[in-house]
Amino acid sequence: MKKFITIFLVILVNYGIAQKTILHCGQLIDVKSGQILKEMTIELDGNKITNIVKGYSSAGTNKVIDLKTRTVMPGLIDSHVHLESETNPNRYMETFTLNPADYAFQSVLFAERTLMIGFTTVRDLGGSGVNISLRNAINKKLIKGPRIITAGKSIATTGGHADPTNGYRRDLMGDPGPAAGVINGLEDARHAVRQRYKEGSDVIKITASGGVLSVAKSGENPQFTEEEIRVIVETAKDYGFKVAAHCHGAEAMKRAVRAGVHSIEHGTLMDDEVIKLMKQHGTYYVPTITAGKAVADSAKKPGYYPDLVTPKALAIGPQIQNTFAKAYKQGVKIAFGTDAGVYAHGKNWLEFVYMHEVGMPAMEAIQSATVSAADLLDITSIVGSIEKGKLADIIAVDGDPTKDIQAMGRVKFVMKDGVVYKNE
Repeated sequence: MKKFITIFLVILVNYGIAQKTILHCGQLIDVKSGQILKEMTIELDGNKITNIVKGYSSAGTNKVIDLKTRTVMPGLIDSHVHLESETNPNRYMETFTLNPADYAFQSVLFAERTLMIGFTTVRDLGGSGVNISLRNAINKKLIKGPRIITAGKSIATTGGHADPTNGYRRDLMGDPGPAAGVINGLEDARHAVRQRYKEGSDVIKITASGGVLSVAKSGENPQFTEEEIRVIVETAKDYGFKVAAHCHGAEAMKRAVRAGVHSIEHGTLMDDEVIKLMKQHGTYYVPTITAGKAVADSAKKPGYYPDLVTPKALAIGPQIQNTFAKAYKQGVKIAFGTDAGVYAHGKNWLEFVYMHEVGMPAMEAIQSATVSAADLLDITSIVGSIEKGKLADIIAVDGDPTKDIQAMGRVKFVMKDGVVYKNE
């Protein structure tokens, strides 16, 4: 009988039925307590974390991953990316030259690059709808990439930021309408949210103010009435959506926060009244400092952007880092987000450096990309911290980021949903 049991257990192990894995961690960041734990073991069963224990245990396992020289932490979350595209001098011409399949194929590259730098979850805040198919392909394990929560096509007003026909010839502009995410009035607002639900979006993104990179004059003017935003938020609630609001101008932010959006993206010209409102409503701020710096740099290159865009990029981009510092110091809730795609994918980690430069401690910056971002995305039950019962989204870096924030750019190990994608 004893021999039979032994043979049976060997069969279970060999065929993955009783697959147990442990990770030996030199340092483990407990993002909930903000503490660094030394010499810890994480125990996994398949894609779930089953235990975290002190010391280097190895009992009852058939796979040991040695991370004793690394700092281990939860997989990172970027709350603002655009995986379909990436900045380049021909970006505006691509609207007329690339097919949906072209965007889809390049998004595969950008998704894998994002995963390999330690971002195991992202929120994609606006594309053509290819981002929905990208999410589905990753979920089916057809391609490699982070877990995606996507807005599909963002919602704009006619002529506003994210109206896809801005800058076109008159005969090409047309009137895209709510099916294409362009609204005017309350019924259109409801229609656009319901269309996003029909198409398979996970979250609603509105462009409540003008934008930097749209071919339109203003980068800050309010572009929705408060009542339109309120209807979007109310309709979104019916369908289980949270709402993110792109905003640069203060008036647009005030309308969006009062109407109940869950996050303000960019927030460049945030004033004290906006900060007060955000604290009252518990609204998250997603700063995207990296994007602000990147567009300002690109705007200095002759011909990189259209003539309408360049002055906006030069004026608005450099301000975001100081706005972040002000909001952080006054106690606004911060969730990590970078606007990847506005700059080259794979540099998301620079946001940690920029946040730290103006006063956010390294531990809090890491928390903004783990527990805080998970809270904003409403996924704290499955990711955002290394805890028993959660999915095994785990990364490791070379060095101690609480002593050297540049370590966030040295990701050596990436596990998502229990699968190892990188182990240097």
